[in-house]
This record gives sequence, C-alpha cells and structure tokens, in this order.
Amino acid sequence: MTNPNERLLVFAGSYAESTDNGVYVYSFDEATGELTQTDAFMGLKNPTFLNIDAPAGRLYAIGEAAYSDGTKIGEASSFAIDPAKGSIHLLNRLNTVGAPTCHIQRSDDSKYLSVTSYHGGMVGLFAIREDGQIGESLDVQQHEGHSVHPNQDRPHPHSSFYDPTGKYVLVQDLGLDRIYTYALDQEEGKLERVAEQVTAPGAGPRHLVFHPNGKYAFVINELNSTVTAYQYDGSNGTLSEIHSISTLPADYDGENGCAEIAISKDGRFVYGSNRGHDSIVQYEVDQATGQLTLVQHVSTEGGHPRHFSLTPNGNYLLAANRDGNNIVTFTVDATTGKLTYTGKSVEVSKPVCVWSVYM
Repeated sequence: MTNPNERLLVFAGSYAESTDNGVYVYSFDEATGELTQTDAFMGLKNPTFLNIDAPAGRLYAIGEAAYSDGTKIGEASSFAIDPAKGSIHLLNRLNTVGAPTCHIQRSDDSKYLSVTSYHGGMVGLFAIREDGQIGESLDVQQHEGHSVHPNQDRPHPHSSFYDPTGKYVLVQDLGLDRIYTYALDQEEGKLERVAEQVTAPGAGPRHLVFHPNGKYAFVINELNSTVTAYQYDGSNGTLSEIHSISTLPADYDGENGCAEIAISKDGRFVYGSNRGHDSIVQYEVDQATGQLTLVQHVSTEGGHPRHFSLTPNGNYLLAANRDGNNIVTFTVDATTGKLTYTGKSVEVSKPVCVWSVYM
C-alpha cells in the first residue's frame, strides 16, 4: 500500500434475485483481516462474476435477463466506483448474448469486454466506451461439439482471458475439453480462432491464469480435479502441456468439482479451489520448468468455494463460499505462501465472486 490515502476495497458478486442485493462492497482492514460492508446493489439477477478496473474506477458485472417468451439471455452492467464512500453507481446495463453468462473479462487497455456463456456455448466481445459504459456488440463466437463426460454433451465455455501480449483471447471450454485461442483484431473488433489445445478427455478446463513472466499458463480442470501447467508462446498464442497434477489429497474419494485458480504476484505459488473437498490447494512453481509441486490443502471454512482471490499485495486470500454463505479471510505467508485462517469472515447470501483493489 504505497499511497496512504488509498484503502483496500472488496467487491463481491452472488447468486441473487433482482429484488435482492447481488453486488456488495466492503472495506478491508489489513491489520485484522476484517471486512465491513459499505454498499450493496439491488436490481441484477445473478451477478455471479465481476471485473474491476481500478485505475478508471469502474466495475463490470454479468447478470441474467430474459426475452418476453421467458428465454434466458445474458446481461452486463457497468458501475462507477466512489472510493471515498466505498459505493457503486450504475452507469448502464444491456443485453449481451442469447444465453446466460458465467464470466466477464476486460482487456488490459480497457477497450474490450468479453462475456462467456456456459449454457449457450458462446463467447461475446463488446466495446467499452471512453466513459466506461458498455458499448456495442462486436462479435460472437459459437462453439460446437461434445466430449466424454455426462456434463460434456455440448459446448460449455467457462471463461475467457486476454493474454499478456494483448493480442489473443484464450477460452476454456469445459464441455469440449478444448482451450481455444482467438486473435483479437484491434481494428475490426473481431475474434479469429487461430489455435486450440486439447486437454485430457473428461478434464473440463474451467479457468486460466498466466505466470507473471508470460511463459507459463495454468488451467484448473473442473471435472477431473486437476491443474495443468502449460508453456505459453505469446508470438502465436499456443499452449504446450508440461504436466497435470491433482487438486485433491491422495486419500480423498468424495465428490469434487474445481473452480478458481490464482497465482501469487511473484509467480512462486499457484492456488486452486475444490468444491466438495471445500479447500484451497497450494502448489509451488518451478520457475525453470513451470512444473507444480503440492504444498498444502486448507479448508475454506465453508461449502462450495466457487471463487477466491489474492489481495493486490498478496498478504491475504479471500474465499467466497456459496453454500457457506460467507466470505472468509486467510493470511498468506510471504516466504512459504501458506494460508492461515484469520478467524474473520462475513456473512453474505450465496457469494460466488470476490475481488479486492486499492483505490
């Protein structure tokens, strides 16, 4: 925390009806790990994933809308953030793609938003206006096919991430066991598929994180409870598998589905969430090879940790437990990367996304 006038704000999205609060804002006490609610927004149905543009003071959220015949469609909203008050103000909202969405991501230059539809099997690209509002639809890419698991009867893209070069968007399709690379045409605002990486059958790739050096990428696989490490070639957007490692203890034989993945700011540690085992798994990264080595499993102190994130300085990890109805705070050891429960949590209805930023 370099600016004493800045404070750490936390934003959470949840499963909610439009008549209930769905997006929450908290101030975070870094001395104690305590969260204090400063605002909440009512009016969005299922704002289950958020993206924060801290420099611009903007928040972007997905939501769920419907046509007059009841057909569910995607929606997205933009908000202005008031750091002093710890509050958000709606700028605009619009329908996005023809099915509910599960993920929203912003390009580093804040020119584009991509939304991903698990149920519709598609990825949509939208412009961001200079005032931070969500602009026109630029492109939609529809996936086709299936894979081997009962949950893979059709395409289920689960996330889209812009690569460190800003030239490519990588889409993890859980239903197809594929990671597709799209080239982002900055002039036309279009997506062109240029590469694909096939995962193990039944793996179900869900979310991805890049190593700070841009040479590695790590993907968490929902269906077979693994993390796969890849070499990444930023010149052409291709992945080359290094190895896969289980997210579960060797003696665990219960149901499980993985969710989120994150990496420490220095690239030394990777973390993933287990829903079923209800834990965060930690790995150490071999900087020379990209291989992962298991360090520990830590209970998330609640059920179904659909999302978690590290604070910007890496001192804390926040876990959103959907079925625990809580957001839980852990300290992160600066040397070992190990997590310790602070004893602090905040009750919130069905939280499934949590981010923190200095503002």
